[in-house]
Amino acid sequence: MRASLLALAVVVAGGLFAAPASLQDFGPVGPSQYEAVEGWLKPFAAEGFAFGGNSGVFPESPDRIFILQRGETRLPDPVPDGFEGFVGSIGINALRGEGRTWQNVIFVVDGDGNLIEKWDQWDHLFEGADGPGPHRIRISPYDPDRRVWVVHETGHAIFVFSNDGSELLMTLGEPGVSGDDETHFNQPQDVAFMPDGRILVADGFGNARVMILDADGNYLTEFGEAGDGRGEFNVVHSLAVGPDGRIFVADRNNRRIQVFNETTRAAVWYHPNIAPIAVWPGFALPLDVIVSGYEVWVTDLAESGPRVIKLDLNGNPQYTFELDTEGPGRFREMHSFAVDSDGNLFGADNQHGRTVKLVPKADADPRYLIGQPWVAPAQ
Repeated sequence: MRASLLALAVVVAGGLFAAPASLQDFGPVGPSQYEAVEGWLKPFAAEGFAFGGNSGVFPESPDRIFILQRGETRLPDPVPDGFEGFVGSIGINALRGEGRTWQNVIFVVDGDGNLIEKWDQWDHLFEGADGPGPHRIRISPYDPDRRVWVVHETGHAIFVFSNDGSELLMTLGEPGVSGDDETHFNQPQDVAFMPDGRILVADGFGNARVMILDADGNYLTEFGEAGDGRGEFNVVHSLAVGPDGRIFVADRNNRRIQVFNETTRAAVWYHPNIAPIAVWPGFALPLDVIVSGYEVWVTDLAESGPRVIKLDLNGNPQYTFELDTEGPGRFREMHSFAVDSDGNLFGADNQHGRTVKLVPKADADPRYLIGQPWVAPAQ
């Protein structure tokens, strides 16, 4: 493990990150402040096909929403009664890959869910993947070129595209080859972005580390190792960056969120056996994280169904709402979630095979609406 010029501190300043007493209940529990837009995502697949697992969503604006899917699903012939435009409505779990074809992996829709861009010129990057394929789609808030980052889990690679999809600008990792050195990944899961241009990579499923790269994608350092102790990981599933250099890690199979802090004090060096500054236990299966101001939101998959949990920066639960599992806006899981500048919430369902748009109810309590992701103030 190599030392970093900017290390992860292991001290707790003023007791700020004291562990919460209990997170298992995540109370109070209340109703969702959102309602689903019925039939929002308009099908566009050729006859006999439907959406595959929707693994990622990123609203660049309220009228340009990127969606990442794990290929399309070939429908049974004849199509069973009750088909509502997505495979989950006829009992197919898109995550299992039944009938998967590597078509239309990356596409863009407008605010009404109509297709406006289809990046099928890049489908070949995902063909033949031995597994579910791409996992996340992100854009750095600090990038003036608004490049599009796609994390290809089972391809062991990260692709960076121009904003219009015309160019593949950068490939990180070696496609199709796993590894645990400075230039290889093993089933990466996510990326996040630091204000100075550095890149965090959740690497991830096969490995158990967070890599830190410079703005050009060159290796700087890493932290984490396999295990269930403090500072150890079992599937680094999602990353988020918050105030004061805090890094939030969804440690999925350990059923917790871990929080790390960064310091410029040269005397403090991160070592893999030193604990992070906070461990928040008690989740069922944390899938994605949004830090919004001084709030942390986690989409979690419990036995009772998918839910969204609000915590403060100390890890104290503030509110939990369950997502619908019946009706037109139902979820089987909210694998990725994102909020646009108008406050609309988008949830990508990897199992039902679609993305749902949720809008605030007319009488919504603003305390329980997810705000825009935290972005460092301009210097």
